[in-house]
Amino acid sequence: MNNCKSFKPSIDDNSQVLVLGSMPGVKSLEEQQYYAHPQNRFWKVMGAVCKEPNLYEFDYDLKLKTLLKNNIALWDTIKSCKRDGSLDSDIQNDIPNDIRKLLKKYPNIKTICLNGNKSYSAFKKYFPDLPDKYNCHKMPSTSPANARYSLNKLITEWNIIYNLQG
Repeated sequence: MNNCKSFKPSIDDNSQVLVLGSMPGVKSLEEQQYYAHPQNRFWKVMGAVCKEPNLYEFDYDLKLKTLLKNNIALWDTIKSCKRDGSLDSDIQNDIPNDIRKLLKKYPNIKTICLNGNKSYSAFKKYFPDLPDKYNCHKMPSTSPANARYSLNKLITEWNIIYNLQG
């Protein structure tokens, strides 16, 4: 079992939407970049949401800046866990990030989008009161393991972010 630790949040004072993954996969942990696996569709989906169709080709810092320019923050529900491989179903001994503290520090966040089942279930487990205080949405995972969602279907579902800001 490998010890996995999430990254610092990508957020600023203008952020209105917080996207929470579960825990970065092996490739992301190696690269120290959110959604670094080339088959993960996150950056393609966010490119459509942000009206930057080539976002997935940008360097990592520019990807994060583009999300921030569109008032989208990025973090993970889980701070640390034990896991072999990248599958969320293999996560054990998870400890949550301090999402309450983050939300208190960044009061413009009104919407939380949870990327996939594990992020959603961990969020509900550790922060059962937050869905009553924020506009929370369980989103289909952008992981390549979520093969039942085509890229176009993911984009359609995730475009809710664009419609929630204001």
